[in-house]
Amino acid sequence: MNDRKRILVIDDEPTALDLLRRILEMNGYEVLSAVNGQKGVELFQQSPCDMVITDMVMPIKDGLQTILDLRTLAPKLPVIAISGGGTISKERYLAVAGYLDNVITIAKPFAIEDITEAVKRLLQDQSSEPSEEV
Repeated sequence: MNDRKRILVIDDEPTALDLLRRILEMNGYEVLSAVNGQKGVELFQQSPCDMVITDMVMPIKDGLQTILDLRTLAPKLPVIAISGGGTISKERYLAVAGYLDNVITIAKPFAIEDITEAVKRLLQDQSSEPSEEV
């Protein structure tokens, strides 16, 4: 049985999407990717993941709405929100996401260690929670 953790990466920047995919695959994770929030939510519905990494500034559906939509499907889903900014500063986008439970925020450009440590921490927190199954 395959017990590799599956991570969905959502980013409209092809370079960022490819970099995150490579980082995660080198660390043993299975990676799915989407180019915007709408496609990311649709992909998650078809193939649920253990974690999501999403950009905050994207066309069609921004990162905050994406996170909120994903949380209706999986309320305790761990999320890493990343942003390089847009019409407002990246810190403001990330501050809003940081108010949500089980979300770590990381500014672009990011260090590889920032991503890998955040992924490990969120997945460890998720596996250490008591099971809700009876």
